[in-house]
Amino acid sequence: MNTVLVIPALNEEETIGRVLVEVPEGLFHTVLVVDNGSTDQTGDVAASHGALVVSEPRRGYGSACICALEVLPAGTRVVVFMDGDGSHNPADARSLLQPILEGQADMVLGSRVLGDQKSGILHLHQRIGNRIATSLLAMLMGHSYSDLGPFRAIRADSLEQLGMCDAGYGWTVEMQIKALQHGLRVAEVAVENRQRMGGVSKVSGSLRGSLAAGCKILWTLARSTMHARN
Repeated sequence: MNTVLVIPALNEEETIGRVLVEVPEGLFHTVLVVDNGSTDQTGDVAASHGALVVSEPRRGYGSACICALEVLPAGTRVVVFMDGDGSHNPADARSLLQPILEGQADMVLGSRVLGDQKSGILHLHQRIGNRIATSLLAMLMGHSYSDLGPFRAIRADSLEQLGMCDAGYGWTVEMQIKALQHGLRVAEVAVENRQRMGGVSKVSGSLRGSLAAGCKILWTLARSTMHARN
């Protein structure tokens, strides 16, 4: 089954090479790095490590993911999304893919909450925001997710069915909401959550960044659930 790893990356020159080295050999047919308007050498470093690099100058996590969908190789069956900062263990992609490859799920989320978290990796404001968002989602949609983490795998045909459109950090929760609305078989597996390899996170590195992303996620949640009810 053709599998593609998508890594949205913005100014990850310091980390992207080390992340790509850790990707299990032979697990993916294509490793696709979307350079989301970097001002450093992220794209060049990724290409030097064998990744297929495409450019999406329009900033936004969702914009980078949508760009990746537009250039997926013909015959792609499963897409895995992973960050390029080293906070994910690429080896965990095997666990994400297994339920899909065995025909047991259409989408599999990598849960940091279910995994063995290292103390202090998730900041307090991240844990609180995650708990609020997942609780609201359970209340409004009737399904209890444990996490909204970006490390996930999904069948390509299921992803196309969802019609993803959020250009920012609402992309992850939009996918989880639409998966429920479209009746996808959803599973969660534990994944390792690591300290990023270098630099500062654009989102969780500051309270301001986390609050901004959290507000966007909650807005997406409210908008999507209201649309579902109508």
